Amino acid sequence: MLKVAIVGCGKIADSHAEQIGRIPGCEIVGVCDREPLMARQLYQRFPVKAYFSDAREMLENARPDVVHIATSPESHFSLATLCLEAGCHVYVEKPFTLYEADARHLIDFAASQGLQITAGHDDQFSHVARRMRELVRQGFLGGIPVHMESYYCYELGQSAYATALLSDQSHWVRLLPGKLLHNIISHGIARIAEHLTTDSPSVLAYGHISPHLRDLGEREIVDELRVIISEREQMTAYFTFSSQMRPALHQFRIYGPRNGLILDQDQETLIRLRGVRSKSYLETFSTPASLAKQYCGNVFTNIRSFLGRDFHMKSGLKYLIESFYRSITGDAPPPIPHREIILTARIMDLIFAQVMPAAPPEDASRRQALMV
Repeated sequence: MLKVAIVGCGKIADSHAEQIGRIPGCEIVGVCDREPLMARQLYQRFPVKAYFSDAREMLENARPDVVHIATSPESHFSLATLCLEAGCHVYVEKPFTLYEADARHLIDFAASQGLQITAGHDDQFSHVARRMRELVRQGFLGGIPVHMESYYCYELGQSAYATALLSDQSHWVRLLPGKLLHNIISHGIARIAEHLTTDSPSVLAYGHISPHLRDLGEREIVDELRVIISEREQMTAYFTFSSQMRPALHQFRIYGPRNGLILDQDQETLIRLRGVRSKSYLETFSTPASLAKQYCGNVFTNIRSFLGRDFHMKSGLKYLIESFYRSITGDAPPPIPHREIILTARIMDLIFAQVMPAAPPEDASRRQALMV
């Protein structure tokens, strides 16, 4: 029986507890939050053995094999270090760390202790994402990608999260190096990092505060981001983040020398794009018919998953957690290669260094060191 603990009992912790409960052979032996009421509420809603308000106390008394860190990002590095020192495997919610150097340190430290560590990029493991990955592995693209486009938008709207963020000048999101972007974009960047062949891509980023937020008096939160990523003049990628464009896409497009693929996370659809087109009017009939057939196929695939009771909103999270646990028991490799975790953090460092307002001297020097 694998003993699991959760540190941080906010909204995302509920998803972790729910998916852990779906996995045979594990139990939640403890949950922890600095606010005891939050820990107690999670303890009361799920089959949890104990709750704590101090992480060290939880590690000493519950003695978990693996710890899920679901706290705000600025605490990820210190908490992950504490858990690794206690001999625990660690699952860290996104963003993995605030800086690439910290990500590299955690991964190296885990390896030196013979422990497993992973990042919470669960969107990479949804049904549709796994189907896309398998097609790429089978060679559908006809070679390495030529170009990629990743869209990861966020609707600020009138959500409680947005209201709290925009009205509170000391909100924890404002303290992150990349502020709102730092808390959201790693999912979209990780999709690109998975397919890059170099560890040192060129990154050109442009960001601004939307007119909508400016009209609300906002002067810090960058909510429009456009990024060009390239490597060795053989592969390019575009990343788009927006709080204003509609529809708010969560989409990934990948094009190879022969064919292409379009993944839509919201619709759970995967579309194959033929690389060769007909040179007659037949193209105007055959291609729409082919796309219609594929969309219908996606509908039936999704229905089968639904009827099989594996189409819940966080099925990707369950798959990632389960894969991570298998890597702990020695039956499988880590679900996310550590290189991809580090590369995602590196790209984010380079983006924030270009688009965020000038940092205090100590932060600026650290960012400069990361870019060398």
